[in-house]
Amino acid sequence: MTHLFSNTKTFVLIFFVLLFLISSTGWSKEAVPVAEDPETEKRMLDLTMNLRCLVCQNEPISDSRADFSNDIRREIRQQIKANKTDDEIVQFLVDRYGDFILYDPPIKLTTILLWFGPVLLFVAALGSLFVYLKHRRMQIDEVSLSQDELKEAEALLNEDKKGKNE
Repeated sequence: MTHLFSNTKTFVLIFFVLLFLISSTGWSKEAVPVAEDPETEKRMLDLTMNLRCLVCQNEPISDSRADFSNDIRREIRQQIKANKTDDEIVQFLVDRYGDFILYDPPIKLTTILLWFGPVLLFVAALGSLFVYLKHRRMQIDEVSLSQDELKEAEALLNEDKKGKNE
């Protein structure tokens, strides 16, 4: 082994070749699928921008790399090739996965809590805070000291002041 690396130039050259081979794998990126039809691909991307990945939940299907999103993109391409309209494709996905797949679900009985729930929670929290503060204020106002308690407190404060002055 020492005979193989007896020449420092050979060692340095082998070192850098190995370093280049190891680090070049970090430069590689995921292959972007080549669109068979650019119009189909553009339409599919426009549709998937407004659809939520059910796996990632806060990522559009167009940006997600989850298997679910890949399957949905493939399904949308097939539907586009079958000459379905955008509305028909979206309705197919809603029928299959529910309104949650839409970033802007329609207002209906099943989604009313989704639309107005945050506002209701905010109003309830504000009401609870108001009731708590009002109750707290009443507790503070109710506490009043008798004349004897006031004199005792004043005497304690005066003693404390005398102790600090000395």
